[in-house]
Amino acid sequence: MDRQVVALALPALGALVAEPLFVLVDSAVVGTLGSTPLAGLGLASTVLTTVVGLCVFLAYATTAGVARRIGAGHRDEALRYGVDGLWLAVALGLGLAVTVELAAGWLVHALGAPPDVVGPAVAYLRWSAPGLPGMLTVLAATGVLRGLLDTRTPLWVASAGAVLNGALSVLLVLGLRMGVAGSGLGTAITQLLMATVLVTVVVRGARRETVPLRPGVRGLGAAIAAGAPLLARTITLRAAILLATWVAAGLGAVALAGHQAVAALWGFAAFALDALAIAAQALVGQALGAGEVATTRGVLRRTLTWGVVSGAALGLLLAGGAWGFARLFTDEPAVHRAIATTLFLVGATLPLAGWVFVLDGVLIGAGDGRYLAVAGLITLVAYAPAAIAVHAWAPSGAAGLVWAWAAFAGLFMLARAATTGWRARGTAWMRTGA
Repeated sequence: MDRQVVALALPALGALVAEPLFVLVDSAVVGTLGSTPLAGLGLASTVLTTVVGLCVFLAYATTAGVARRIGAGHRDEALRYGVDGLWLAVALGLGLAVTVELAAGWLVHALGAPPDVVGPAVAYLRWSAPGLPGMLTVLAATGVLRGLLDTRTPLWVASAGAVLNGALSVLLVLGLRMGVAGSGLGTAITQLLMATVLVTVVVRGARRETVPLRPGVRGLGAAIAAGAPLLARTITLRAAILLATWVAAGLGAVALAGHQAVAALWGFAAFALDALAIAAQALVGQALGAGEVATTRGVLRRTLTWGVVSGAALGLLLAGGAWGFARLFTDEPAVHRAIATTLFLVGATLPLAGWVFVLDGVLIGAGDGRYLAVAGLITLVAYAPAAIAVHAWAPSGAAGLVWAWAAFAGLFMLARAATTGWRARGTAWMRTGA
């Protein structure tokens, strides 16, 4: 089982890390044009990543659904479910692409963009929006392959996509002098090509099982029913992250700058823990599909052990290197102190985060989306008063940032651990069969 977890989690981690390289490379290339285009890219990419992030349920729902049917021995039904998930992703992507194209100006103004930043931000959104069907299809296709216990193909496709995106960004932005628009176009082309490769892999598998490629009404309905609760859960998580940023912004410039750095390091630690959650999704889905309750419990125990140990290792890394990591972001003493001090706290909470991420993966793999949606609302309600209290009464600077992260990485994650842990102790989530 340990070998299975590692074999699934390591490629999944590689694919997760490859995706942020898109924005990182684009930022480096566009940054050569000046601060205004870079600010426009930053604002627009925030909109785009938020839209795509809210649709991550396309990956989670297909992973759970495909894995469960594979475990039950119904490979044809698993691929049928996967094909319907791809159609849902395409339809949703087309709708969002049109929406972003038409609402680009309004979205940028709503985020308070300065007048000189509006033009570059709108240009990036409008040129990258045609890639949204590809971005969402990549999510769904990746979910299908994870359900088939294949995390290597998404890794290779994501890695190749990162390289291609970098080359296109240089060519279009600098070579053809398209500016920020070229960066958006390069992203759109790359995502559409990645989607084409991944869909081809899924379609080949479907044809081997003589699965029809047209969308099925029942299948689309099942995909929507499985995805809707996970969308609600994702919205509560995004709301908590936005609330944490609002709290930091209210504590002054030093706290806000420190928060951005700490959040970036937290995000990379989350990738490692999320990779374990992905392994748990697939293994739990297949075990429950096969009706193997004892195996499911075994997966739960082993992946939780991996999550807590990995969280502890990452926590020691962040806490032990706190002052060094802080220097990567700033030379300003006040911000440097705020980052380093907060990282000690964050490091101490990462074992708890490992527990939470893995339990989320286990329950997603079990198809327990409705409970996760309710639990997400409960945890947000538990966290919000603490966040508001920190915003109102915490001191500014480093001390305030520590209190802000105590509320988020401490109380919020503890609430998530309590709700998911209580559920995992019972048997209501272990529905067996296809």
